[in-house]
Amino acid sequence: QVQLVESGGGLVQAGGSLRLSCAVSGRTISMFNIGWFRQAPGKEREFVVTISWNGVNTQYADSVKGRLTISRDNAKNTVFLQMNNVKPEDTAVYYCAAAMAYYGRDGSRYDYWGQGTQVTVSS
Repeated sequence: QVQLVESGGGLVQAGGSLRLSCAVSGRTISMFNIGWFRQAPGKEREFVVTISWNGVNTQYADSVKGRLTISRDNAKNTVFLQMNNVKPEDTAVYYCAAAMAYYGRDGSRYDYWGQGTQVTVSS
């Protein structure tokens, strides 16, 4: 019954901003640690950022520190990924994922995944 739906992707110029959303249904989002992952054409899926269930703890990939920011609004069952100063290297399908008993960077240990939303950064 748990579903994750990403939205907010699109085409943006390098240096611009975009905000992705991950809406959780079926269970309250406060039961989950939430992660964002991305996959570019021809590349493996990579970790982007994760946030703990209460928003206290976060981990960021080095490539996005200072540019991408994760936040959550548990009352709205939604997690956000604010993307600022985007680069062409950010072009990928972005996925959100939920874990009930894991907090970290290993995508294989997340329990639920969304369908992804495309982000394309033009240069």
